[in-house]
Amino acid sequence: MKNKLSENRSVGAILLNMLLAAVSLFVNGFGIYLTIRANIGAAPWDVLNLGVSHTLGIYYGSASIAISLTILLIDILLREPIGLAMFVDAVVVGKSVDFFNWLGLVPKASSLLTAVPMMIAGLFIIAYTQYGYMLASLGCGPRDTLLVGLAKRVEKIPIGAVSIALLGTATLIGWLLGGQVGIGTLIYAFGSGPIMQMAFQSVHFDATHIRHQRLKDSCRVICSMHI
Repeated sequence: MKNKLSENRSVGAILLNMLLAAVSLFVNGFGIYLTIRANIGAAPWDVLNLGVSHTLGIYYGSASIAISLTILLIDILLREPIGLAMFVDAVVVGKSVDFFNWLGLVPKASSLLTAVPMMIAGLFIIAYTQYGYMLASLGCGPRDTLLVGLAKRVEKIPIGAVSIALLGTATLIGWLLGGQVGIGTLIYAFGSGPIMQMAFQSVHFDATHIRHQRLKDSCRVICSMHI
């Protein structure tokens, strides 16, 4: 999977990978849209997004962007690696969900017979688009970076426990603000990992082999461009 394009050694490679990240994240938004339209409880972070959206009376995408940028700021304060694609992630996904909500392509599920397949289909779309996003090698998502940053600072606690605590906190706050919690929240919490692994294996992708380019290195490549 490693090649000159994924190493982002030129401005052209960075621009192409930014486009790859943006398209992947846009389609990722459709996967999230499906999990919400399943109407049986959203993913932990989406419970928070929906709760903030409900409380403040703003679009889902606006709430998502506000939360993503806040997390990104925390990542910077924690001095975790920041990449260009993280800013794309913070903006594109939320507004993509708003776009699909505006189109109204998929009606809300009215029974578990339609809701569960819709939720699982959304999880598969999310998994495959995460592959495209990671392949760009321009940074992980703000939330994943936050998880790693917190885990580094509480070394005696397994990263799995840190993840549960982080997701649990997001879910609790979102639920208190009016976000939807249900069986779908559990399906996402326990099903997203295995589905992602299945998707990555199907395309022979190992995320641990990706070396994400830091923002400062991307800026160095761009600034070195001869005019």
